[in-house]
Amino acid sequence: MGVLSTVDIKFLPGVGPKKAALFAGELNIRSAEELVRHYPYKYIDRSRFYYIHEITENMPFIQLKGEIIRFEKTGEGRSQRLTALFTDGKRTIELVWFQGVKFVLEKLKTGVTYVVFGKPSFFNGRFNLLHPDVELPSQLPPPEAMGFQPYYNTTEKMKSGFLNSKAVQKIMQALLPHLQAGVPETLPAYLLQKYALMNLTESLINIHFPKNANLLNKARQRLKFEELLYVQLGILQQTKWREMNVSGFVMKKVGRFFHSFYSDYLPFELTNAQKRVIKEIHADMSGGKQMNRLLQGDVGSGKTLVALMSMLIAIDNGYQACIMAPTEILATQHYETIRSLVRDSGVSVQLLTGSTRAKAREELHAALRSGHLHILIGTHALIEDPVQFHNLGLVVIDEQHRFGVEQRARLWKKNIHPPHILVMTATPIPRTLAMTLYGDLSVSVIDELPPGRKPIQTFHYYENKRQALNGFIYKQIQAGRQVYVVYPLIEESEKMELQNLNEGYAYFRELFPQLKISMVHGKLKPAEKEYQMQQFASGTTHIMVATTVIEVGVNVPNASVMIIENAERFGLSQLHQLRGRVGRGAEQSYCILLTGFKLANDTRKRMEIMTRTNDGFEISEADLQLRGPGDLEGTQQSGLPFDLKIADLVRDSRMLEIARTTAMEILEEDATLSSEKNSILSQQLQKMKQSTSNWGNIS
Repeated sequence: MGVLSTVDIKFLPGVGPKKAALFAGELNIRSAEELVRHYPYKYIDRSRFYYIHEITENMPFIQLKGEIIRFEKTGEGRSQRLTALFTDGKRTIELVWFQGVKFVLEKLKTGVTYVVFGKPSFFNGRFNLLHPDVELPSQLPPPEAMGFQPYYNTTEKMKSGFLNSKAVQKIMQALLPHLQAGVPETLPAYLLQKYALMNLTESLINIHFPKNANLLNKARQRLKFEELLYVQLGILQQTKWREMNVSGFVMKKVGRFFHSFYSDYLPFELTNAQKRVIKEIHADMSGGKQMNRLLQGDVGSGKTLVALMSMLIAIDNGYQACIMAPTEILATQHYETIRSLVRDSGVSVQLLTGSTRAKAREELHAALRSGHLHILIGTHALIEDPVQFHNLGLVVIDEQHRFGVEQRARLWKKNIHPPHILVMTATPIPRTLAMTLYGDLSVSVIDELPPGRKPIQTFHYYENKRQALNGFIYKQIQAGRQVYVVYPLIEESEKMELQNLNEGYAYFRELFPQLKISMVHGKLKPAEKEYQMQQFASGTTHIMVATTVIEVGVNVPNASVMIIENAERFGLSQLHQLRGRVGRGAEQSYCILLTGFKLANDTRKRMEIMTRTNDGFEISEADLQLRGPGDLEGTQQSGLPFDLKIADLVRDSRMLEIARTTAMEILEEDATLSSEKNSILSQQLQKMKQSTSNWGNIS
């Protein structure tokens, strides 16, 4: 990006060596060029003031004007909490601080008019503002001059190093003259003209410093299109290259291991969807090209059984297979399930995780190299260098989004020839989106559940039902069942997130002193998290109080109740994933969605959809409709095989389709992007591939 790529950020005003190290370590940002591509994740209209009575659930940041009536300080040391009762002359709201209490008390006084700015949250039956900005009206420009204020994602470590969103905003302002001088264009002129796109210089200025909503929207549209176009060009080029250059092991034989399992060990009759998907997988594995297939199936649809039968085909043809799972507990569950299914069939199955002892590890490595070990199940430990297969023919990856591209690529390289790849996910993706996003994967869908499975009953309760709910919880536990209680992630404050969780944990310990209760959250050390989950999985603890770390993969058939606190804070797909942690046993299971009384219309719709259907694909389509084409609130994308900085694959699904169609048209006419008019595309695509680890192994 011209001169910006040569500007080391430590020389920018307000940065210096320490903050530059934080940018590099936390966000992988080292140059001014990388910094200007760190886009705001949301914008707040500072030109408007609200009244307290206008506040509803899920509102964006709001601005109030009024006075502090009184302060109340509780706790000491790290557990201290400061609450200020604030009034706009009609209603009151609590302002809450967990940090900087002494500074706040020195700075703010009762009876003085302040402008308060923050995001409202609903806790313990009332609204509050957590760590709001509080300023004198005289310190601010007139409301009409304030416009849109950008907000940037930072980490806790950055905030500790005085590099919060406000600091990033000031650094961006120091970059403004560089932007105004002009930056080289990254899209060819014919595409800018065809789609009436804003040029790159104007787009970068307006994404960071928008004068109005119209200019902001145009900047976002241009930058999103550019991002998605290059992703699609990369995927389509890679797909074409793979089709032409990568041959696959031919596995035509369906032999004794498969037939023996089907006739003697199959736990229940396969559903029609399972039969169809197995045929699709076998067709791929016998076709002479490397299989790259995405297997989608709702929780409990029987994906593991399909994966096992696919692995048996590989074994029948003289190859080995492996399953890579994101966590040790999930890998162990796969191992126990598959070992019990194949028990005396002659199929050798082993588990390799970080906990595997040295002697057992050596024996396992030897069996793997000799070919005597048929199926290896494990975590990232499978990627370690000593792990060498005799003849790896099929790799099954569970919950692909939990692995980095580089991790998967290292697994492929365990063989001279690339193995067949089967990616499993329980995260429902709308079909059109899956086909567009995973352009280099064929997609199989298991869209029915095994017969006899009892549908989970879902109910939406308000706070006033809590006492009745507690009685229901106790009855379920007396009947031998177990219960999950999940609290939301709170993006504004990890401290408040843990406060909610700790208060919930304390509440249930006081309510049920005779029961054993475990607590799991993202801040726990991995070993402690695994231990707590294992305690619950084994039935030692009755209630698990947790954040969304239990969203994926935990299989506890005895857990029959999922309670989701502040359910209004969750999206549809995440609610469905959490619900999928129950309903895995023979008993009737329940999901309880707890919310406050004041709900936005789209929140009510989410609750209604969840109580109406258990179909993950219907829910994912509804999620797509509800979220719509996007708004001024940005999103953060994670777990993808490529790095998206501004586009959202769900909200921007229509643009994704346009980008894919455009990429197909460009490559149809100029497959190698060697023509003069596509030189910019060629240069930028090459640059992107170099900066993205193992782009060629995306799948």
